Amino acid sequence: MRILITNDDGIHAPGLAVLERIAKTLTDDVFVVAPEYDQSGVAHSLSLNDPLRLRKISERHFAVKGTPTDCVIMGARRILDGAKPDVILSGVNCGQNVAEDVIYSGTIAGAMEGVILGVPSIALSQAYGPATGREGANWSCAETLAPALIAKILAEGVPANVVMNVNFPACEPQEVRGVAVTVQGRRGYLVNVDARADGRGNPYYWIAFDRHHLTPGEGTDVEAMAQNFISVTPLRLDLTDEASVARYAQALR
Repeated sequence: MRILITNDDGIHAPGLAVLERIAKTLTDDVFVVAPEYDQSGVAHSLSLNDPLRLRKISERHFAVKGTPTDCVIMGARRILDGAKPDVILSGVNCGQNVAEDVIYSGTIAGAMEGVILGVPSIALSQAYGPATGREGANWSCAETLAPALIAKILAEGVPANVVMNVNFPACEPQEVRGVAVTVQGRRGYLVNVDARADGRGNPYYWIAFDRHHLTPGEGTDVEAMAQNFISVTPLRLDLTDEASVARYAQALR
């Protein structure tokens, strides 16, 4: 089994090293193709107006000056010379990717590109708590529990046009209460613009989030994480709201 792994946190991210160790519990045939720099929040963007610069680190490690989507395409179409991998793993992201995160996440987008290429793909993310922050993320939760979970998912089979979104809670492995197969929830944060000034008084801006504390919906990824369950959410590439199709077809005749 050949596994291609990528991420959105960049080639030097600790979560990428964790994912490589996870992948090597499943096979020795692992290739790493990841962004040269942090690409968090780039979603499913492609570098259409800039060349892709490829840096070979070793025989199986490559850095791409581009997005996670670029990395998967480069890995599958160029580095592997068209010989598709059997599985694509994206992550392990530093921070959970649940609810609205799914729309922005480069981690999930990397796995989605794998699905578009016809490869079973799984996105993996490790939550961290407010007390520890990003620097204190407990990678042991994902590293300990992911291998068996990935093996079970692959044994069951991943449907075509579906990406598996897996999130590990911010706790010790032994504190995980189980695996919950969930639906995408809603966290209810608002995107805002934080205005600041540099040392010369010139304005600059940061994208920020105003978080609203909503009660997590039953059966959602948000609820599962809050209760220390691993959340596994099958996400479809087809974004069509099927419930609205008939109504609008009638209204717009």
